[in-house]
Amino acid sequence: MAKRIKIRIFPDGLVQAETQGIKGKACTDYIAILQGILKAEAVDSSYTPEYYERESIESESINERVITSQGDIDSKLN
Repeated sequence: MAKRIKIRIFPDGLVQAETQGIKGKACTDYIAILQGILKAEAVDSSYTPEYYERESIESESINERVITSQGDIDSKLN
């Protein structure tokens, strides 16, 4: 699922926002940004099940060459 923020604006000026596709505590960062843009303050919040999930991060191996003071080359695989 793509990361998005669902925003509803009610006739009385109340703004309701819900993050979607954002796992873990990162969702609160997006709400803080939204509060700054709107110059508003959250008065109530609750967490979706995604808040309690961990976002998977893909990593790849990196070959690193280190030249020692003797001029030897050591290879490391991270």
